[in-house]
Order: sequence, then C-alpha cells, then structure tokens
Amino acid sequence: MTLKVGVIGTGAIGRTHIERINHTLQGARVIAAADDHIEFGKSVAEKYGLLAFETCEDLINSDEVDAIVIATGDETHEKHVLSAIKAGKYVFCEKPLAPDQAGCKNIVQAEMAGGKQLVQVGFMRRYDPGYNQLKKAIENKTYGEPLMLHCAHRNYEVDENYMTPMAVENSMIHEIDVLRWLLNEDYATAEVVFPKKTKYSHKKLQDPQIMILTTKSGVRIDVEAFVNCHYGYDIKCEVCCEEGIINLPEPSNAMVRTDAARITPICRDWSERFVDAYNIELQAWINATKENRVDGPNSWDGYVGSITAAAASKARDTQTVVKIEIDKMPDFYKK
Repeated sequence: MTLKVGVIGTGAIGRTHIERINHTLQGARVIAAADDHIEFGKSVAEKYGLLAFETCEDLINSDEVDAIVIATGDETHEKHVLSAIKAGKYVFCEKPLAPDQAGCKNIVQAEMAGGKQLVQVGFMRRYDPGYNQLKKAIENKTYGEPLMLHCAHRNYEVDENYMTPMAVENSMIHEIDVLRWLLNEDYATAEVVFPKKTKYSHKKLQDPQIMILTTKSGVRIDVEAFVNCHYGYDIKCEVCCEEGIINLPEPSNAMVRTDAARITPICRDWSERFVDAYNIELQAWINATKENRVDGPNSWDGYVGSITAAAASKARDTQTVVKIEIDKMPDFYKK
C-alpha cells in the first residue's frame, strides 16, 4: 500500500519534503498540497502535479489523503495539528509543535482525549547517524556515566529578521530535544549568559549566547549558539564521561590538498549538514504510519521541549537561573 500524503505549507521546507517523499523515499507519495497563502499553494501544487486545495482544513479532511505533513509557519502549527487529530490522521509536524507550551498542552490533551497517538514532531537530529553513535555509547555505558556535555550550534550568518529570542527558541531547541533524548532524562534548571558580542550581529540580536542546562541527575550541559560565526554551519557535541570523551562525528567531506594546505570543507547550512537525518526521519515516519503507530518524537516531547525553551528564555531575559517544572509523563506516552 502506498501512503497518500498531503503537505500543508509549500515554502522551502514543504517543497523539499515533497521532493524527498516523491523522489527519494519509499512507500509514500505526496498527492496533495495546500498553503495558508492560497494562490501560492496552488502554484506549487501545479508545479509538482498535485491536487490543490483551497484551504489546509479541506486537505486535512479529504478522503484522498491518508496522512499529513505540516510545514507551515510556527504560529499555525497548533490549529493544523488539532485538525489532523480530530480527523484521526497521522501527522508529521515540523518543530515547534506549537509556538508556546499552552498550545503544546492543548495538543497533548486532544491526542489523549482521542485515545490514540497520531503526532510526530520534526526533531530530525534523533535520526542523524552521528548522534545515534553517541546514543549507543551512552546507553551501553561504554565509557561510564556522562558527566558534562559541551555543544555548539553555529551558522555562517543570519539576517536582521533573526533576533535574540530565536537563538533559544529556533536554534538551540534542537539541542534541547536531542540532548534530552541522548541522556534519557529531563532538565532541572536553565541559564543563558551573554559573551562579548560579535561585530557581525545587529542591535536586536545578542550573538553569541550560551545556554546552560542541568539535568535531574546533575549532568551539566553548555550549548553555544553563534549564528554569525562567518566560517560555516557547524554542530558540535562532546560528551564527557567517567572513562572517556565521545565527540559527534564530523560530516564525511573529502579532504583537499591544495596551495600548500589541507582543507576539509564545512557544510554551508542545515539542509546540507542533515540531509541524511531528514531522509531517515521521514522514511521512519512513513514506515511507522503504515504500521499504525508513532515511534518518533511525539507530542509529549514537543511539550517538554517547549517548557524547557520557555524556562531558558526566562533565564535569558532575567539573567537568572530558572528552575524547570515538568509534569510527570502520562502513561499514554510511555513507550
């Protein structure tokens, strides 16, 4: 059986998902598209030979569509996910699940009321082969217990639409999720500090920033967000254990010898760095959906990520250490 997918949101990420599902992955086909900007959505549908819907709601409720991919603006995620839950359809929602924790909680409550897990959140780093190497070593306690993590999230540059809050809420949210998954425990406190500001920033952006998280067991984590580093897109994760240090592998780019130098290219952006993770993630979602289950990051993960990001944002704004209060996970979400 081929899973018939409808894509909501036909911007860059939505179009990439259409191409990925229809030309790279197996077991599914994007057959329909819609966008909150109706005419743009129709133009994209025409370009890819898809059914075009006047509204996202119409697409979600169509009998032609088995499952939904949401790649719209953050502010619309909640309403579209809730509509998909109401329609009883599996849905893959790009991060964040909702713009705030109240919206995430609404989704959790609606899903539980429906009695079935339907939602996966697009935290693709869990599918990156390098992070999975770290996960295996941590779970097996190959080098003893993890004690500290040193991480970095660096972009070559950002424009003036990227402002101070986005470092936590749009960039380091990936670390918030993947590090919780790596360590298999929730966070206890958050802090954000400001180093000296780079000359490549602007008046509405403090860059770089360092987020400091402490887990329930006491593991100490520092995550650097430096979004105008001016050398490439670079993701770092060093796990300091009792008997060894584990580093996230570098992407496998060929070393070049030229002009009396050895050069290993660095990725330019996220789409280049995590292309394999995106492919593995969506293929896993397709496979799980066809087997009538959710086995990736779920609504609860999205909710916990939102709570943690909100605490880190408060810590940033108040320049204090903020305690993170997370409810006990409902049995509904225990795997």
